[in-house]
Amino acid sequence: MSDNELSLEKILAGSDADNNQNNAYQAGFAAVIGRPNVGKSTIMNEMLGQKLSITSHKPQTTRHRIHGIYTTAEHQIIYVDTPGMHLGGEKSINDYMNRTANSAFADVDVILFVVEAGKWTKEDDAVAKKLACIDVPVVVLMNKIDNYKNKEDLFPFLQKVGERVKMDTLIPISAYKKSGLDLIKKEVLKYLPHQDKIFPEEYVTDRSQRFLAAEIIREKLMRTLGEEVPYGSTVEIEQFKYDEEEERWLINALILVERKGQKQIVIGKKGELIKQMGIQARKDLITLLDGRVHLELWVKIKENWSDNARALASLGYDDNYSS
Repeated sequence: MSDNELSLEKILAGSDADNNQNNAYQAGFAAVIGRPNVGKSTIMNEMLGQKLSITSHKPQTTRHRIHGIYTTAEHQIIYVDTPGMHLGGEKSINDYMNRTANSAFADVDVILFVVEAGKWTKEDDAVAKKLACIDVPVVVLMNKIDNYKNKEDLFPFLQKVGERVKMDTLIPISAYKKSGLDLIKKEVLKYLPHQDKIFPEEYVTDRSQRFLAAEIIREKLMRTLGEEVPYGSTVEIEQFKYDEEEERWLINALILVERKGQKQIVIGKKGELIKQMGIQARKDLITLLDGRVHLELWVKIKENWSDNARALASLGYDDNYSS
């Protein structure tokens, strides 16, 4: 059997990587990669035990690299959530997202390659080819197995994945049903070095509250509009401060679109859609900031921002981010 072929024993038992059972602290990075809309952000949120990365059914919801930090008395795992690696799309924002996704291959201790059970695409092939050229342990997470009542139906797909991906092990999971997630942490710890914490123990991410606020609003935009959400839309925070006298956060945010027609889509009839977004976003912002929040949303046209490198950088789409 070749190195890439899959056996039932390998699936059930995991890899043979050495898990040094001493008392030294472990800390390191686990990159979560894959094509768009396979559940990467949902998986990371579940591993952290809290919502950090935004989610929606819209492909390419995640546009930035986000570190989610899970710290215990024995280890610190830094999960690296990335945009989905995709083919096509010639705008600057597509280039940015693919560069960001590719950056996850560097300086990590293990890669979690998320695939969808029973569905293999050209984008999955592109990711697999990149993995074949790097020397980093790869754990394949086969997500959405809850779509299959008879798990034996998945064995042909398992074989296909085993033939196409250079991997150390494969874990069938369902992020939706929260099944198999405990096995992910056990597998990740096999590859983390024995070293001190990388981030202070109170950190849950290296991103700022301002950044997370913008992401929360963008999530509500995508969830409220569904398939009608303009691809060329983003969120810019104009004001983000705490008012000591009023004892509440004051947040003003711009929803940026590229064309006049898109502006009306976001606002909705008699302003109902943007009002709904604001109500939903405010609830999550109260949880994030642990305090009262006054939120104002506005829609502004910024033509061609998604295909303008300077505009992208000014909006935080920067390879060397500092949030």
